[in-house]
Amino acid sequence: MTGARLPLPDPMRRALELAQEAALMGEVPVGAVVVCAGQIVGEGYNLTRTGKDPTAHAEVVAIRKAATALDDERLTQCDLYVTLEPCAMCAGAISHARIGRLYYAASDPKGGAVENGARVFEQEQCLHAPEVYSGMGADEAAELLRGFFRERR
Repeated sequence: MTGARLPLPDPMRRALELAQEAALMGEVPVGAVVVCAGQIVGEGYNLTRTGKDPTAHAEVVAIRKAATALDDERLTQCDLYVTLEPCAMCAGAISHARIGRLYYAASDPKGGAVENGARVFEQEQCLHAPEVYSGMGADEAAELLRGFFRERR
């Protein structure tokens, strides 16, 4: 069937729910979920304003929770689902955590560092590059972001 969209996998759907929770708290609506062996082992959303912590991006929050849950800083068997293309800081955290696969929804031409900007995983100095899949849930994630910023202008 031409033009048919596949249903979103549960982890990306959950990441979108988390992004909505962030928006309700006045945080930039980005959500992230870490999955290992089919189970969510860490999840989070942006908490930079709430926690007065510039490093509390959704990806970092989810990776920290996953590392604690698995009692391991290496998340090689894990997948990360996030609603927005990771920035350079988050791409670095993904690399250091050795995440196996990264799925992100919307690209971020301004702040992204995977397919835009620094392209962290393509750098010679990058310790580990996950498999990367983009675009899954992009429309939903982009609309959340547009709505959030429209309300603040």
